[in-house]
Amino acid sequence: MLTDFNPKATQAWEQLNGLAAKIPEQNVADYFSADPQRHTRCCIEWRELLLDYSKNLASDQVLSALLALAEQTPLRQHIDAMFSGKRINTTEGRAVLHAALRDPGNDNYRVDGVGVAPAITAEQQKIKDFSERIRSGDWRGSTGKTITDVINIGIGGSDLGPKMVCLALQEFAHPSLSFHFISNVDGAEILSTLKRLDPETTLVIVSSKTFTTQETLLNTQTAIDWFRRELSLEKPQQTSHFIGLTASRENAEAYGIPADQIIEFWDWVGGRYSLWSSIGLSIAVCVGYDRFTELLDGARAMDRHFQDAPLAENMPVIMGLLGIWYSNFLGAQSTAVIPYCERLSLFPSYLQQLDMESNGKSVSRSGEVVDYNTGPILWGQTGTNGQHAFFQLLHQGTRLVPLDFIATVNDPLSNPEHHRILLGNMLAQSAALMAGQKLEGTPSHKIYPGNRPSNVLLLQHLSPFNLGALIALYEHKVFVQGSIWNINSFDQWGVELGKKMANELLSDTGDGMEGFDPSTRRLSDYISSKTD
Repeated sequence: MLTDFNPKATQAWEQLNGLAAKIPEQNVADYFSADPQRHTRCCIEWRELLLDYSKNLASDQVLSALLALAEQTPLRQHIDAMFSGKRINTTEGRAVLHAALRDPGNDNYRVDGVGVAPAITAEQQKIKDFSERIRSGDWRGSTGKTITDVINIGIGGSDLGPKMVCLALQEFAHPSLSFHFISNVDGAEILSTLKRLDPETTLVIVSSKTFTTQETLLNTQTAIDWFRRELSLEKPQQTSHFIGLTASRENAEAYGIPADQIIEFWDWVGGRYSLWSSIGLSIAVCVGYDRFTELLDGARAMDRHFQDAPLAENMPVIMGLLGIWYSNFLGAQSTAVIPYCERLSLFPSYLQQLDMESNGKSVSRSGEVVDYNTGPILWGQTGTNGQHAFFQLLHQGTRLVPLDFIATVNDPLSNPEHHRILLGNMLAQSAALMAGQKLEGTPSHKIYPGNRPSNVLLLQHLSPFNLGALIALYEHKVFVQGSIWNINSFDQWGVELGKKMANELLSDTGDGMEGFDPSTRRLSDYISSKTD
């Protein structure tokens, strides 16, 4: 069991409260004046990633107190417990060992004393075999034609991760295959997609940890009906047009997926951490298995950095602590992630699930209601688009919104002029948010208060390795915050009530609306009365 504690009882928390009271009198620009080397001291360069956190509203005293907070809480114990396969997801009685998927052969990961490497290696071999057969044209549909279109049907982590990575790594995408990601239960999404495709050359990857997810199975059934109608197949799910990715082989086989077309993962892989598992099959098909393993390699390298680097030089720890500073001591309610790379346009959406499903909790590990803020609202969009949308609020609004700017130093898909202007905009926005502008005689509506904090995170290239490291960096940042807040970052019971009530509302028994409030009943009646 992990040690239960209250972070507010630490000396560091008390010290941070005192330091926060002095912040209205401080300015980030003054930190640079006092220390001309701040920009080099508040910077971590690791492999091909560079984190500049010097523009944060955090003095040396604050940074020191934040590091003390990490030392005075069981963060190190929690890190060791996760990587050693302890069942730290206590409400579900599960280990949290997605890191094992990144290099099972070298790190001796174990659950309940049993090594997991042989099982992982066997399933990874299937990912390799399946992906290479599909990419080479050897995997054929029921009429003998090669596959041209791959549909990934999933939701949550079974959709967001693979979709985000395939877009980010489009530079390496297979030239003759098209990829389609279906998640929303809105029928318009899958029906409009199927309308454009040829069933003879379409492969459906059904991605579901339990193989009971309502949205995924409804969309899958729609695809089955399409194949049945268009190709006169009696049981399309039993043909080469379907592959199942799941932690429940039994349910997938009961659904009709052939046993030799199922790739498994395990209950110790959370949905929002599952792109590293068989759920990443669409990634391997898209960019090739070798690049999929490079993605895993980058994440594993970040795992080792997180485990081994001193706290003051540890990227996930520094980012996590700064987030705690803003959330718990300066009253920030949200944080924004702004990638200056169009191929990372889905990264903020991916991080929304990673962060808010993990740390959107209000009870401690022991079930006590906490009396401090936990997970912030995370949002974002690519720059420069965001500059013409919400940056007005960031510059001149009344709310404190810390930002993460992310960019690649080199982009072979762009050209020097475009990329120079793109990166210039990012650097200028970060500088302007910090410095502001208050020229004498300037009308108040043209004043920029400044003192708005940001991190700048640079990748030398958007390679599979660097993308894997970037994703793992944010995974561990979320872990750091959940650890210090003493919450379980690995369950998601908050999504269950809505599912239960939807099932009750849609009940075929005729009394599905019983127990619902008058507003909901009236809205349901209104929809029924207006349905064509």
